[in-house]
Amino acid sequence: MKVLAIESSCDETSVAVLEDGREILSNIIATQIETHKKFGGVVPEVASRQHVEAINTVLKEALDTAGVRLDEIDIVSATKGPGLIGALLVGLSAGKTIAMAIDKPFVGVNHIVGHVCANYISFKDLEPPFVGLIISGGHTYLIEVKDYVDFTLHGRTQDDAVGEAFDKVARSLGLGYPGGPLIDKLAKKGKETIEFPRVMIKENNYDFSFSGLKTAVLNYLNSKKQKNEEIIVEDVCKSFQEAIVDVLLEKTFRLAEEKNLDKIVLCGGVSANSRIREAFLERAKIEDKKIYYPDIKLCTDNAAMIGSAAFYTYKSGKVEEENFANPNLGL
Repeated sequence: MKVLAIESSCDETSVAVLEDGREILSNIIATQIETHKKFGGVVPEVASRQHVEAINTVLKEALDTAGVRLDEIDIVSATKGPGLIGALLVGLSAGKTIAMAIDKPFVGVNHIVGHVCANYISFKDLEPPFVGLIISGGHTYLIEVKDYVDFTLHGRTQDDAVGEAFDKVARSLGLGYPGGPLIDKLAKKGKETIEFPRVMIKENNYDFSFSGLKTAVLNYLNSKKQKNEEIIVEDVCKSFQEAIVDVLLEKTFRLAEEKNLDKIVLCGGVSANSRIREAFLERAKIEDKKIYYPDIKLCTDNAAMIGSAAFYTYKSGKVEEENFANPNLGL
C-alpha cells in the first residue's frame, strides 16, 4: 500500500512516498532555515508563501524519486495540525485536491503522532506499547503509546517548548538560529557547572516548564554583564543543556516505571541532541530499558513520518471525515 504524504506545518515543505508505513520510497524536504535565520525565528507569513512556491516542485521530485505515478498511490495524507495555520493550509489543500483528483482516500494526520511514527521507519521491529517523549521547537509531550492509534497524554510543557527554550537561550548568547544544534556543539566544550534550576523536576506530575530555566539563564547573563565579568559561553551551554536533560530523564523514566514499560521512544527535532541521546542510553542501561530515536533526517519535520501515521490510521479504520487545519490540535 503506497501512501503519498505532505508535511507543511512550519518551515519545511516536504512530500514523501511510503510503502506499508515503514519503507521510504522518497522523502523530499525543502527547508526554509536560511530564509528565517535573519529574523532569528520562523515568520509565519513568510513560511506560508514559501510553501506555496515550493509545493509543486517538491511533489514532482518526490514522485519522480519514488518512481511512482499518482494513479499508483493508494492513500493521500497531509498534516492537519498543530502548526502555523497558513502553512498547514498549503499542505492540507494540496493533499485534499490530489486525493479528489485521483479518487483516493485522504487521511489528515496529527503532526505530533507523526513524530512518534518516525521511529517505525527507523526501527522495523518496533511495536507499541511504549513511552513516547516528543521534544521539538514547538512541542514537548510525554505520552503512553498503547497501540498505533491509541495514545494517552500524561504530560506537556506549561509554557515554552524545549526547542523554543534552546532557541531563545541561543539568541541571548548571540549564537544564531536554530539554537539547538549550536548549543549542543558548544556544550561539549564546557568545563565549569553553573547552577540552573531543574523546574518541576520534583512535582508529582509529568508536566514540564522551561520558561523559568530560560529566565534563570537570562538573569545570569545580565548579572555578568552588569558586573563586567566574563561570560564563558561553553559553560552556559553545558549547564543549561544539563538542566533540561535532568528534567526530561526524571519524568520520562518515572512514567516508564509507573506503567511497567521497558521501551522509551524519543522523537522530534530536539531528539537529535547528542547529549540527550547519550543521557537516555546511560540511564537505560541502569534501569534495563530500551531507547529508540529516529535517524537524524527523520527527527525534524518531514513527510515520511506523516505517511507512516496515515498508514496506521487508515488500517485502524479511524479515518475522520472532516479534516480542517487546526493550529492548536492536541492528542
